[in-house]
Amino acid sequence: MPGPSNIKKKRKPRSKSQKRGKQANTKPPPSPPSRFHRDEDSSSPLSSSPIRLLTPRRYARDSGFYRGEADEPKVELECEAEPLPIPQRPFIHDPGNGPRVRDTRAFLESKFFAQPPALDIPLCAEFAQEEVLQMLMTVLPEEIALILWYNKSRATSRICPACQRLYRLGDVLPDHLDDGTSKPKIETRPSPQLEREQTLSGLCSPVCFVVASFNYPGAIRSAWGRAEDELDDHTWALLNGPEEGNALGDVGMGLGMLMKMTRLHDLGLAQLCLGLDVEDMDDYRTHVHRTVEVSIV
Repeated sequence: MPGPSNIKKKRKPRSKSQKRGKQANTKPPPSPPSRFHRDEDSSSPLSSSPIRLLTPRRYARDSGFYRGEADEPKVELECEAEPLPIPQRPFIHDPGNGPRVRDTRAFLESKFFAQPPALDIPLCAEFAQEEVLQMLMTVLPEEIALILWYNKSRATSRICPACQRLYRLGDVLPDHLDDGTSKPKIETRPSPQLEREQTLSGLCSPVCFVVASFNYPGAIRSAWGRAEDELDDHTWALLNGPEEGNALGDVGMGLGMLMKMTRLHDLGLAQLCLGLDVEDMDDYRTHVHRTVEVSIV
């Protein structure tokens, strides 16, 4: 029968193992690895380099990395800015030798530059009617018809149909080749024939009259500054004959038609648009001629 000493010997190793288990259980639990350790371990698990602070990641937006302005979403403004108005081209310009009209219709709509119709002059009042302009547009290009209508319905203001120069009757006009740098010439009044031509057709210079009469070269000298009652039969035969075709296109043919129409006091509208016979034209022209004499007096 075993004695008490044997029991003590058997209990000793058991108590030591329990002590060791208690010591092992009392050890603090290992702390979880930090974020920097995880990043370092995931990037280089076998690296033995010391722990270093990693650069923080870029700002993430919508589960994607922000890389620059290209990835930045565009923000639409609630009120869009209105587009700036495009400046209109001026309808009058001066190249250095007198103002020119670029856009006749815009010029006529202006109240500052365009002279109002001379309603106190009977012949100008007749031409100022809108129906006369419509009739002119049936036989002439629009630009030339507007210029002729303006010239015949205004007292002193004129637009040259050939060069679009804006002037007044009696003005001393510079030459077309004058750019403003040459010496000023002594002012002299225009010749009587030039003044007469400016009143009839608005052509401002002999050069412009030649341009308008380019299809009728034989009638240039005899028709210059003369109306229907001052022309001879030979000149009328040249004007009523076929064109020589020196100036082609709508502008060239329109200027030739304007030169012929302005020889007549009524521009030939009575015969072209009113349906008058040739026998009735003499009485009509006599009436118009008397009206012109009364308005001049």
